[in-house]
Amino acid sequence: MRWIRSAALASLLVAVGVVIAPFLWFPFMATKAYPGQHMINAIAGVLLGPTWASLIAFAIGLIRIMLNIGTIYSIPGGIPGAIVVGLSARMFRKIGLKFELAALTEPIGTIFIGATLAVYVFAPQLGHGEMIGALIPIYVAWASSCIPGSILGFLILEALKHVGITAESLGH
Repeated sequence: MRWIRSAALASLLVAVGVVIAPFLWFPFMATKAYPGQHMINAIAGVLLGPTWASLIAFAIGLIRIMLNIGTIYSIPGGIPGAIVVGLSARMFRKIGLKFELAALTEPIGTIFIGATLAVYVFAPQLGHGEMIGALIPIYVAWASSCIPGSILGFLILEALKHVGITAESLGH
């Protein structure tokens, strides 16, 4: 039963992530920054954990690429943030912290891990040499996307908690 609830919520989060994508993005160099992805990462990581959250981030990124409203950079831009939130939520639960606060750790994965991978692994493979020296500008641009997205995700988690939807109610 837990797997079915998780899969249903994951499907819903992918659908929401794809539907809002055309309305919440801005271009930066060869990337398209998308705060909605970070909001979904924050929600998925806290409610479902790192595995589901990373699968959701990958699915949204892949669909955005196929619909031409995303770039290959959505993969390193989304997945690390989702994993960091999921792992942080687990850790916060174990040490007794309010685990919804883990939503605010999403920028750690996106900015420092995701942007670094994008600049030093993905960009050279794609012939986007102009990004190689642009790590700090990429950090700043992606921060302007993921910080508001993770805050929005945290606020949505707080609202969901007030109506009884929590990781515990989902069996996580």
